[in-house]
Amino acid sequence: MSRPLEAYPELEEATTEQRNDYIIVDDGRAIRWESIDADMHISSFYEKSEPDDNNEVAAMFKRCPWLNVSEVARALNINKSLLARYIYGISKPSEQRVAQIREAFHSFAKELQTV
Repeated sequence: MSRPLEAYPELEEATTEQRNDYIIVDDGRAIRWESIDADMHISSFYEKSEPDDNNEVAAMFKRCPWLNVSEVARALNINKSLLARYIYGISKPSEQRVAQIREAFHSFAKELQTV
């Protein structure tokens, strides 16, 4: 199984040198990148790896592909890695979090209307 690099923004934004600087931890069940403070558990590869059209967060970003995940996360005051995990179905957001993300999209739309 595989995951797209976009599902791990900290790795996507890392240099090749930083990506290659990892250690195997947790008795071989996880990978750790100290220099970028990132971890990946092997069990995540057994889970669904593609965005699900029934995933409302993924659907929002699919409809608005020009939106930058990092900037949306910043506006929501959440970690961009967490938002990416929501998009790729690695983590499931609460209904309250989905509503917060939806409201952020609505806020962006209102701001764009003033231009």
